[in-house]
Amino acid sequence: MLQAIGLTSAPRRDLTPAVDDLTFEAPPGCVTALLGAPGAGKTTALRLMLELEPGRGVTCFRGRPLHRIAHPAREIGVLLGDVPGHPARTVRGQLRMLCAAAGVPVSRADELIEVVGLGALRDERLGSLSLGMDRRLGLASALLGDPHTLLLDAPSAGLSPRENSWLYGLLRAHAGHGGTVLYTTADAKEAARTADRVVTIDRGRLVADQHVSAFARTRLRPRVAVRTPHAARLADALNREARASRRSVEVVAREDAGSLLTVYGSSCPEIGETAFRHGVLVHRLADEVGDAGPAAPVPAASAPAAAVPAAATAPGAEAVHAPVAPARGGARGAVAPSATRGPDAAAATPVTATPAADAASGADVVRVPGPAHAPEAAAARGPRGGSAPLPPPLPSRPVRSPLRPVRYELRRMFGVRSAPLIVAAVLVASVALAVPLARTGTTPLPALLAAWPAVLPLPPAALGAGLLGALSFGDEYRYPALAGARGTVPRRLGLLLAKLAVTGGVALLLAALSALADAGALRLVYGAAAAPVPDNWAAPALGWAGLAVGCAWAGLLGAGVFRITIAGMAAVVAVPTLVGPLVQKALAGPSVRSVVGLPDRLRELAWLQWPRQADHWLMAMIRLAAQPVAAALTLSLSVLLCAYLLTGLRRRARW
Repeated sequence: MLQAIGLTSAPRRDLTPAVDDLTFEAPPGCVTALLGAPGAGKTTALRLMLELEPGRGVTCFRGRPLHRIAHPAREIGVLLGDVPGHPARTVRGQLRMLCAAAGVPVSRADELIEVVGLGALRDERLGSLSLGMDRRLGLASALLGDPHTLLLDAPSAGLSPRENSWLYGLLRAHAGHGGTVLYTTADAKEAARTADRVVTIDRGRLVADQHVSAFARTRLRPRVAVRTPHAARLADALNREARASRRSVEVVAREDAGSLLTVYGSSCPEIGETAFRHGVLVHRLADEVGDAGPAAPVPAASAPAAAVPAAATAPGAEAVHAPVAPARGGARGAVAPSATRGPDAAAATPVTATPAADAASGADVVRVPGPAHAPEAAAARGPRGGSAPLPPPLPSRPVRSPLRPVRYELRRMFGVRSAPLIVAAVLVASVALAVPLARTGTTPLPALLAAWPAVLPLPPAALGAGLLGALSFGDEYRYPALAGARGTVPRRLGLLLAKLAVTGGVALLLAALSALADAGALRLVYGAAAAPVPDNWAAPALGWAGLAVGCAWAGLLGAGVFRITIAGMAAVVAVPTLVGPLVQKALAGPSVRSVVGLPDRLRELAWLQWPRQADHWLMAMIRLAAQPVAAALTLSLSVLLCAYLLTGLRRRARW
């Protein structure tokens, strides 16, 4: 059961809110269409339900608001627009990555690939999928967590009739298993053909909440489409004959097509005979079913309080338009079907029984929310009730971080060819630089193994690590796989820690591989004497590892703050070119103090007894931190981390 109560968007300046006091229900076991013309507020209503836009009101999914659901992906499946994902990632890789985000087994991806009919395209890249296949992938992404509720924004837009038939067949199957389906559409005929309930909105306000049979009876009426080069003559003839015979005939000329007429209250034979009598050439004459437009709302006080057709209920009424669905087994009145689905049976809402006559006639019954959700309903009623309080505000917040962030980040990084190609390019460039540097014999061994000539601000491995770190957040913002359904990329602490761990590990691996590749190439070209193992190898190795990891983290945090990959690379290059010289200038003054003897003083201060060999490692770390590049890198990371925490970890969705 989905209950939207008093949804009201926050207007900008003096503009009218896109959604104004919208209240309706979508019952389980039914497909509900949210119908409205373009700009009526359908997408805004869905975003308010998902707490992606600031506003007021309450949306309960099986009796619980979204912020009280521990795992939203297992309760709500969402499809808003196209599937956001890296175009080079495969269908199977995309779903496996989202499985880690939703915390479901990887086997679920393979199951849904078969369910949505993408078995033959599991290894196809997202960039090569057609619109229909992309929509199938979007439904598979929405169904990963086996949700009870599906929220879909115009799922059939641009699809062929065959794809439409498959789509609504899948939605009907989901509803047949007790699920709740709510989709938006602007086509009244499509809503009448595919939905069980139709909720009509106009300018963000509720117009009607009807059973599909009542909707078809009140909103759709037959018409005749006529195409003629003499539209004005034919319209005048039809109107004159209708007045003469005292028949109710309405002739509407299409503004966008001057030769097309829409005639209500007549038939093809009658119009053809009229055109023949007046000598009007007709190119097309066809029967159609037209949309009569949104029904005019009637004040709720003019109708009985017990059973009021939803089409005649004012948008500002306090009552909730509640369609009643039969419980499993055909019985009415006990508990909604959602109460028997999943572990949340205690949160089910009782459904008020309706007379059989009302159910047979398709009438809509107004029902005041029961005790199970009375507090939320009382708090959500609009300001039109005089002393009634305003609905509670809807917090705009980013979606939760992935449930398995490390697994998600690994699949995100290695699901495309970018990371392997960067590693291969770094190794080739490192070897290509190290071999010429060794010819002169003047380059120090650490710089030789790192392939770091003086003309470059950083060695290839450090630049490659920075690029991998920048892509870690840059790709998230360019192809927001985590938030394609619910806003922008979630910049949560769990995801940040996972990205830091994964990029740090990859940077260490890249630094080790480049050093080994350079040493192997030097030994092969010049012999073993060209790359000897130094006695104090620990200090250079520690510095090399710290430089690679620091560059990777600088790129990651830079891209996370500025939301673009190039900004992450700029943060990496700025360390030796801008921050480094400033730190070196600040430390260039004479020093009258020395840190010699620091290990002994620390040992006395902490009353600790560590091995004397550890003093060598401690002093090596201190000397390393005193280097201008290390100090500049530490300073840059501190500033970027603070900026990320200030701009990223705010409880506000950014779009």
